[in-house]
Amino acid sequence: MRAMTLRHAMAATVATALLAGSFGTPPTRGGVAAQTPPAPAQSETQIYEKFRAWLSKQAPDGQQGAALDRYRAVLATEGLSPAEIDRHLKVIAEQGQQLEIERWNRILTSPTPAFNTKPNAFLVEMTRGLPKGTALDVGMGQGRNALYLAQQGWTVTGFDPADKAVAAAEAEAKRQGIALTTVVARDDQFDFGRQKWDLIVLSYVTLRHLVPQVYDSLKPGGMVIIEGFHRDATRTASIGGGVVFDTNELLKLFERLRVIRYEDVEAPGDFGKGTTRLVRLCAQKP
Repeated sequence: MRAMTLRHAMAATVATALLAGSFGTPPTRGGVAAQTPPAPAQSETQIYEKFRAWLSKQAPDGQQGAALDRYRAVLATEGLSPAEIDRHLKVIAEQGQQLEIERWNRILTSPTPAFNTKPNAFLVEMTRGLPKGTALDVGMGQGRNALYLAQQGWTVTGFDPADKAVAAAEAEAKRQGIALTTVVARDDQFDFGRQKWDLIVLSYVTLRHLVPQVYDSLKPGGMVIIEGFHRDATRTASIGGGVVFDTNELLKLFERLRVIRYEDVEAPGDFGKGTTRLVRLCAQKP
């Protein structure tokens, strides 16, 4: 789960803090309400995190412009001035991608990780015993899955726009003495190629828009392995819509592939804490 683009639906997989300012009841002196000083201007990071938290609760429609129009109305109901609303939207539109990258750099390189730093359990299970070939880790983060596959003898390429996280993966590969190809890029910048991969890993990443590239870039017999959240998980946590799927949605998205295993289970997720409802898919290109 990583910052692959501004992520229309924001493929965040951990709960997001709402960092908006608040207004309390103005204090009184001598029975007269004191004038409330203007709220301090929010930083770019606060503006983006507030938008991100709001967007994570919206149904993914892939239309950033429409989302910003709806959010303008939300800000207006909060009493922001037209000039301040314009400032918020400008920050989101012009700095959103970089702020998302910085966010995931902080999360993925934290000295106290709030995510599973071990390889994804479904990936480990489904690749056990497979013949080794070329593997692509989409949104590799700090490399937990890419490093595991490389350790097992796969020829691995991973990409992610979070440059500090990718650097951490490179450093760990060097420390272990294993080969790992890394690319700092968004998914709209990365060349998937055609019939290039024996395995593509899509673990907690925004993927709906990537289905055609994934299919075309798989070799015949190549496999995809996917894990994300079921929509029910959003009842108790704020989760980016890009990594949230409806019942059987993965089966429909990848209907041209032969299903090896599909799971809809209650289990610990790799992002966030505690047991939640997850969806998993392992499927093969004919």
